[in-house]
Amino acid sequence: MIEGGVGADADTSFLGSSLEEAVTSPATPGAFDVIPRLVVRFERRVWIISKCGASTQRKTLAWLEHNDFYSRTGVPHGNVRFCRERAEKAIHCRDLRITHMIDDRLEVHQAIRDVVPHRYLFGPQHDDIPDWVVHTPDWAAVAAVLLAAPA
Repeated sequence: MIEGGVGADADTSFLGSSLEEAVTSPATPGAFDVIPRLVVRFERRVWIISKCGASTQRKTLAWLEHNDFYSRTGVPHGNVRFCRERAEKAIHCRDLRITHMIDDRLEVHQAIRDVVPHRYLFGPQHDDIPDWVVHTPDWAAVAAVLLAAPA
């Protein structure tokens, strides 16, 4: 199973924007090319687990609908969960038996370290990256690592 961000810096890209601006925000380059392949690879056991407040949650759901995310990627419509704190992602990962996690926050990976065996730190990172997480700077790197590895 896999979880990961779709938008560029998904945690903050909607901040201060109207709903109309949020839904027209572009996806991170490569997301709509790689996610469908991951959905096939992981037999539709792909989840979005997002930490956000109520306003960003509404914008995220609207973005997913507006961009036809579910039919373009094959991610099941009900496979979206939200939490208010990053560490709470570990609860969802445990409940869903997530085996692979893509997230752009090292704090999340620290919280799930004992829950999720395969962790991928997404996006450009400027700090030292610990050896217990795999750095995947973009969706092409995600594809190179996850589509080559056993599910």
